[in-house]
Amino acid sequence: MTTEFDLGALLAERGAERYELHARHLNHQLPRMLHTIGFDKVYERGEGAYFWDADGNDYLDMLAGFGVMGLGRHHPVVRKALHDVLDAQLPDLTRFDCAPLPGLLAERLLTHSPHLDRVFFGNSGTEAVETALKFARRATGKPRVLYCEHSFHGLTTGSLSVLGEQGFRDGFGPLLPDTAVPLGDLDALERELKKGDVAALIVEPIQGKGVHEAPPGYLRSAQELLHRHKALLIADEVQTGLGRTGDFYAYQHEDGVEPDLVCVAKALSGGYVPVSATLGKDWIFKKVYSSMDRVLVHSASFGSNAQAMAAGLAVLSVMENEQIVANARATGEMLKSRLTALIDRYELLADVRGRGLMIGIEFGRPKSLKLRSRWIMLQAARKGLFAQMVVVPLLQRHRILTQVSGDHLEVIKLIPPLIIGEREVDRFVDAFTAVMDDAHNGGLMWDFGKTLVKQAVADR
Repeated sequence: MTTEFDLGALLAERGAERYELHARHLNHQLPRMLHTIGFDKVYERGEGAYFWDADGNDYLDMLAGFGVMGLGRHHPVVRKALHDVLDAQLPDLTRFDCAPLPGLLAERLLTHSPHLDRVFFGNSGTEAVETALKFARRATGKPRVLYCEHSFHGLTTGSLSVLGEQGFRDGFGPLLPDTAVPLGDLDALERELKKGDVAALIVEPIQGKGVHEAPPGYLRSAQELLHRHKALLIADEVQTGLGRTGDFYAYQHEDGVEPDLVCVAKALSGGYVPVSATLGKDWIFKKVYSSMDRVLVHSASFGSNAQAMAAGLAVLSVMENEQIVANARATGEMLKSRLTALIDRYELLADVRGRGLMIGIEFGRPKSLKLRSRWIMLQAARKGLFAQMVVVPLLQRHRILTQVSGDHLEVIKLIPPLIIGEREVDRFVDAFTAVMDDAHNGGLMWDFGKTLVKQAVADR
C-alpha cells in the first residue's frame, strides 16, 4: 500500500491557521508578542534577501533568521545540492562506516582555519558550544570555564552556564559553576586563571547582544594568558563566522589570534539543514578520543548527516566562487559609513558600530526638552522600547524586517544576508532616515510608543 502525502494541499488547506496553531500547541507567547508589535505578517515566499506576502509586496530581510540565512533564502546552488543528495539515496547514518561527505566538508572548512586540525559536526550553535565545553574540560583536566558579561552562547544547560544575561538563566538553575569576566578586562581574567582550575575562556569576538567588539589586542593577550596557565581559548563564531564580519572568522581581524577551539553553525546550513561544527587542535581531539573504548564518548545522532554535509559543502563553494566575504566587507563598510553620517543629524542616534554586515545602531537620551520627556517616559516603563518603536515602522511602513539586539537594550542589530548590495543599503538608509525624521518631529510612532508603555506596565 502506498502512502500519499501532499504537502502543498496541506498548506493550502490549513496555512491560514498558522497563528492559531502556534497559540494552541507551541509557545503561546510568540503569537501574542507578534500581534502586540504588529509583526503578525503572513509571508508566502522567500528568495535571496526578500520575502513576499500574498499581495505580492516585497519585504527586505535585514535579520537573516538571526544570521542563519547568510546566503539569503533558497540559493540555487545549495538547493540543487540538496536535491542531488536526496536523489543519490545514500546509505546515510549507518553509524558503522566512514561516509565521504563529512570528511570532504571538514577538509574544506579547515582550509579556512589553518591552525586547526579536526572537526566535530553537530546540529546547532548551542551544540557546538556544548562540544567545546566538554572538549576543553577533558583536554585540560580542569572544571571551570570563564565567559564574558553580556555574552550569548546558547540555551541548553551547559551553554546557558556560560551565558552572560541573567534573564535567560532565571529559573533554570543550578547551572555549572562557571564564572563571568568583563569583556576586555585582562586583569579580571588573570585573577581567575591564578586560581588554577580554569579550563578555558569562551568569547564572542563581537558580542551579538549589543554588537560589542572585543577591544583591540584583547584576544591575543587573553590567549597568551590562557596558555600560560594551561587553559584554552574558545572562539564562539556561531553568528560571526563564515564571512559575517568581513573576514571568514571575526577573530581573524586581529593578528596572532589562534583559538584552540572554534564554534560555527548558522550560515553553514545554507538556511536549510541544521548543522554545526566545532573545530579544534589535533591534541585536544586525541585527548577526548584517547582510545577505541572512547570512540563514541562524544557523538550526535544526526551529526554528519548527508543533507547537512551537502548543504555545508555547497555553502562554502558559493562563498569562495561568489566572493561572499569580500561583499560582506565592502557592503558593510558602505552601510556603516552612511549610518554613521546620520549621528550628527539625529540627537536620538547615539552610536553606530560593528564590522562587515554585523552592525549595531544604538539610541540614546536626547538633549532637547520635548524629546527628552518622551524618552524618559519610555525608559521608566521599560528600557528598550524606543528601539522597538523604530523597528515597527520599518516593517509596517517600509517593509523592512529588523529587530532589537537584546532585551532591555536600545540597540537595533543589522545582520542581513551577506549577498545584499548597494540597492538594499539605499532602501534601508532611506527608510531609517524617514523613521528618524518622524521620531524627531513628534510623528505617529510616538502613539505606538504609548501602546508599548501600556503593555510593559501590564506585564510587570
